[in-house]
Amino acid sequence: MHIHFTVEGRDHVEGTGPIQVGWFLTDDKAAILFEAPYRMRSQSQTKHAKSASRCPAVLQLESRYFVINCPFDFHLRFDRDNTGKPKLINVLGDASPVRGNKLRELLTLVNENEWRTPNVPILQLKLPYCFIADEVVYITQLDAFGHYRKNPLPGTIFGGRFPIHIWPRPLMWAFEWHDTSKDLVLKRGEPLFYCQFDGSDPSRTVKLVQAEKTPELMQYMDQISGVVNYVNQTFSLFNEVEKVRPEKFLTKKYD
Repeated sequence: MHIHFTVEGRDHVEGTGPIQVGWFLTDDKAAILFEAPYRMRSQSQTKHAKSASRCPAVLQLESRYFVINCPFDFHLRFDRDNTGKPKLINVLGDASPVRGNKLRELLTLVNENEWRTPNVPILQLKLPYCFIADEVVYITQLDAFGHYRKNPLPGTIFGGRFPIHIWPRPLMWAFEWHDTSKDLVLKRGEPLFYCQFDGSDPSRTVKLVQAEKTPELMQYMDQISGVVNYVNQTFSLFNEVEKVRPEKFLTKKYD
């Protein structure tokens, strides 16, 4: 049985099985460094039937989060130059596994006049992860709250929420550096953030599959990729971009 409904001027079909969410990397360069997203699973040292890891409520919560691991080792320090302009220092220097020119491509300090709070820098890490769906699905990007860090990060990440069925775009890790007296250290292979996917029926589970970068999908993404540079409220364009959306985004990739 399928339920037909209309949202934002377009007919969608809602199934009763798992929600199919596709993922792919927008850039295949160094793809081996970017691990596949995986479902959140807490670790338990006991097999007791009453352990927290077997609690239905815990299992329900964890089943709805997918983990993106950090692809690189970073050790960064915030500073200002002689003119007071903010800058990043790569503490690892020549020992860094990421070359300096590549580091500048990946990491960006947001212009100071765009910081949400004075003296709290915003750092952005570009990532190639992109998620798509062929029914109404929203992605929420949030902190990896279930991952214990011996040395806590000197700030907070802030994510966002947007519809991947009409607005596919590569994700970005954004960090607000509240305590700039402390270095920012990220380790490859550790959880960087979580993704949660919500459809119109909260009882349905999510199945993540690797997707093909079809010509139709990539052309559509090209059409919307530059919009954020020219329009402040991009969500206001959803009705317009949906008119040129291909009938199908998700084509499973088979190795």
